[in-house]
Parts: sequence; structure tokens; C-alpha cells
Amino acid sequence: MKLLQAEYDPDIAGQFGTVGDQSIDLLGSVPVFDGPSLWTFLIRFGFNLLVCWVITHFLYYKKSRRRDYYFTYMLFSTVIFLILYQLQNLQMEITLALGLFAIFSMIRYRTEQLPIREMTYLFVLIGLSVINGSGMTSSYTAYVVTNVLVILLIWLLEALVFTGKTANKIITYEKIELIVPERREELMADLCKRTGLDIVKIQIGSINFLKDTAFIKVTYIPDDPEPNDIDMITKFKKK
Repeated sequence: MKLLQAEYDPDIAGQFGTVGDQSIDLLGSVPVFDGPSLWTFLIRFGFNLLVCWVITHFLYYKKSRRRDYYFTYMLFSTVIFLILYQLQNLQMEITLALGLFAIFSMIRYRTEQLPIREMTYLFVLIGLSVINGSGMTSSYTAYVVTNVLVILLIWLLEALVFTGKTANKIITYEKIELIVPERREELMADLCKRTGLDIVKIQIGSINFLKDTAFIKVTYIPDDPEPNDIDMITKFKKK
């Protein structure tokens, strides 16, 4: 009896109950309602949602007008934040949490190739969501400054690099006698006349002398703000 009393642990007894008391805590150590924790979650969730919305709406969508990526970016960033915020309650390491997102590298977008600019925005939003959703290791001021610096950097690069809206198109061209450098002006004039596009740059790709054709990538200023999803398609797949 003395041995049993010496090994009695009140913490274990509080979790699993005692022989005399049959009440057991079915919810474990998780409280039913935690006001301060809930307010902290809502504040951080709202801040992350605001930052991702500013980047997506004012910096990305303003030029690209891609509603599909708008939808993807907002949901990606929101779900990643929620996953990381809940994972810290499970006391999991951040490396293990990031390992969950490696699954997305195995799930490729099969409908179309994701352009590098869209991929960059996706990476930025994922990174900010990881920062905002992970455990708080510094002050709130440092978190706000980090997000503001990323927004300012994106705005500056967009203003300096993407000054005008352009699009690219792949053309199968048959007049290969015009692809030589000394006849570049004739090639540009012929492409503008036949396509009706405001072409600003051309690049010569693969050349097939057996069929007298060449792939030409043209950069033009589109009239329609909506992007053309089949600009880079040279042929349709056979069903």
C-alpha cells in the first residue's frame, strides 16, 4: 500500500481518472473555448488574408487578369496558413510541416504549363503563409515589417520590369528565307501584316529545312486584357 501511494501521480490521475472516480476527460487537454487564443488566431488569419489579397489583387491581377490564378492563390495561401497554425498546436517541427507541401510537387498542373511569373507569385504567397502561420518567434512588428517589405519589393519590381502588358505567341513560319538576321525587318513586317498583331519582338526557334518551316516566338501588345491560354500551343493533341 505504501508503494502504491509513493508512485501515485496526481497529473496522471487527473487525465485518466481514479478507481473511485470514474469520470474521464473525453476532450483531453484541449479546452472547449479559449477566448485569447481565438482572438490571436483571428487576428493572424485576417492579417495573412489581407497581405495575400493585396499581393494577388493589386500587384498580380491588375496586370494579368487571370481569375483562375486569383482563385488558386487565395485558397492556397489560406489553407497553408490554417495547416501550419494547427500543426504548431501538435508541436510538430516546421520541417515536417513543410514536408507536407512537397506533395504538391508531385501533383503537376496537367491542363497547362504554369508560367514562371505565376509560379513566382505562388511561391511568394506560400512563403508568406508559412511565415504568418508558423509559431510566433519574434514580435508582431517584425512580422508586419516582413510582409510589408515583400509587398514593396514586388511593387517595385513590377513597376520597373513589367512596365507594359505584353504576350507571347508561337508561330509556325514557312518563309524561312526571311529568318536570316539581315532580313529581320522584312520578317517583322510580314508577321505584322499577316497576323494583325502589334509585334515588338521576335525570336527564331527550331528550323526544319526538310519542310521549310521554323518556329518563331513573337512578343506583341494584346488588345484584349484577358490572357490567351493557347498562345503557346503549336498543335492540338490527337484524341
